[in-house]
Amino acid sequence: MSQAHNDTAIKEKLSTDPDLAIEWLFKAYFPYLCTTIYQFIPNGPIAEDLAQDVFFDLWRRREKINITGSLKAYLRKAAINKALNKIRDLKSQSEADLPPSNDQFTPRPLEVEELSRQIDWAIDQLPERCRLVFLLSRYEDLTYKEIAQKLDISEKTVENQIVKALKLLRQYLGPYLSSILLIFIKIYFTS
Repeated sequence: MSQAHNDTAIKEKLSTDPDLAIEWLFKAYFPYLCTTIYQFIPNGPIAEDLAQDVFFDLWRRREKINITGSLKAYLRKAAINKALNKIRDLKSQSEADLPPSNDQFTPRPLEVEELSRQIDWAIDQLPERCRLVFLLSRYEDLTYKEIAQKLDISEKTVENQIVKALKLLRQYLGPYLSSILLIFIKIYFTS
């Protein structure tokens, strides 16, 4: 069964049998969400707790949400938001309470929020087709082939649009590309 069919079946199950749907999602995406969160908060137990919270929130809000894109992209965005909120909460506590980092880089909440706003702004500045291809690739997690089929264009055109988007994003985000933020952008766009 393809990912699109899995997403469709799980979305339907969220209405008819939410417990089973959440179980399927948990089995399919829990490690992925832990890894996503760990890139922001390099602490295994906290990453696992936050990933579980994503599934709990989905189950709790199951009757109110309408997921139009891919489930993986929706869950990834929810996990990133959980991580960013946790960083903000930890920052408001004393610095001594911050989780130990296995990495030399732990983003500060203000940097994370500012960069997130600038990334959103930069993406909005992309030409329409370029933006659409980029969003389908990065936020919907579609392959070049899937994007080409969906938009009825060639895979080479998809590739060219991604290259163009990344070039323009580097230009738009130039003032924010200090060495610390370069690391964060790498994490943000390659996970």
